[in-house]
Amino acid sequence: MLVPGFTQTAASWDAVRAELARRHPELDVLALEIPEADDFAATAAALADAGGPALWVGYSLGGRLLLRLAIDRPELVHGAVLVSTSAGIADPIERAERRAADDALSEDALTLGAERFLERWLAQPMFADVPDDAPGLADRSTLTPRFLAHCLRVLGTGVMDPLWDRLGELTVPVTIVTGAGDAKFDAIGVAMAERIRRAAHLRVEGGHALPLVAPVALAAIVAAAAYAVGEAT
Repeated sequence: MLVPGFTQTAASWDAVRAELARRHPELDVLALEIPEADDFAATAAALADAGGPALWVGYSLGGRLLLRLAIDRPELVHGAVLVSTSAGIADPIERAERRAADDALSEDALTLGAERFLERWLAQPMFADVPDDAPGLADRSTLTPRFLAHCLRVLGTGVMDPLWDRLGELTVPVTIVTGAGDAKFDAIGVAMAERIRRAAHLRVEGGHALPLVAPVALAAIVAAAAYAVGEAT
């Protein structure tokens, strides 16, 4: 089960899925859309209901939702691959600042409209290595300003309950993947791996948006994780 990040659709996983289909056709791979629910926990629960028991893979926002899913519904998560993901913001002051920033961004989404907001979002330095023909970029036109604002207000790290103190509850194998050029999330990945009992931290070439810039390397990691937990049929 593949879960996309903020401003993405399931199509953002198309290159990873294509590589998995080419090299590992025995794997049953499904990319999910992020559902719209009342709060962060309810969104993770809706993903659980849509996906069921599996190896779960989440990128950025999708990885944060996956962490909550794995803690709340551990029987559904046979293993996890967390890509460019954090466990939330532990410091309450920083969390409040992030919540205020995300609220302002949500107003921008409603005021600017989806197309202009997405142009600004993708112009950030952390997405500088994303190619113009990356999978899923065209599909983002289906995202509405209201949904983008909803994600910022309901699923942002400012409103998410930080999960750092609960990472020790995870008992399944967890692979943490970060880009060699993504210093912030690489450091977060190291810190998360120290708190998870069965964690491996892997670095691949690329920045933050690894499903778009490093699909071959990421597909190999996902396949290895699937075989490790017995998901291959």
